[in-house]
Amino acid sequence: MPSRRALLAGLAAGLALGRGALAEGLPPVAVTKDPNCGCCEKWVTHLRESGFTVTVTEGPVNPLKIRLGVPRELASCHTAQVGGYVVEGHVPAGAIKRLLAEKPKGTGLSVPGMPVGSPGMEVDGMEPDTYEVTLFGPEGRSVFARYRGAEVA
Repeated sequence: MPSRRALLAGLAAGLALGRGALAEGLPPVAVTKDPNCGCCEKWVTHLRESGFTVTVTEGPVNPLKIRLGVPRELASCHTAQVGGYVVEGHVPAGAIKRLLAEKPKGTGLSVPGMPVGSPGMEVDGMEPDTYEVTLFGPEGRSVFARYRGAEVA
């Protein structure tokens, strides 16, 4: 009979493999953020907890936003690239997964500003905002999803 230590080690290895298998089905996310932004780190944690593999580059974000075609009025504090799309701001992981599954025509998704309660913008004691996730691109803009905090509204 295996020892308790061996059983726990096997369980830990199985959990690690399960998380890796989940991440294998999702493309990697490349995030560019200001080095002084803490909410961006919280959003990155949200993505990782949702199964994404994330790399972070710290540096000037505005030149990247311009190069990737993020409209000024849809800008937020960080910019990500995943699966050929741009993800601007505190977009919930669920919306990104839906984007990747449905593959709509467009440049990407944005949550403009920094809505309270959106992933990475949770504030103790404050009710989360209801906000829209916008699909944008040369074809125009449309509401892709509505969220209250990190939950679909």
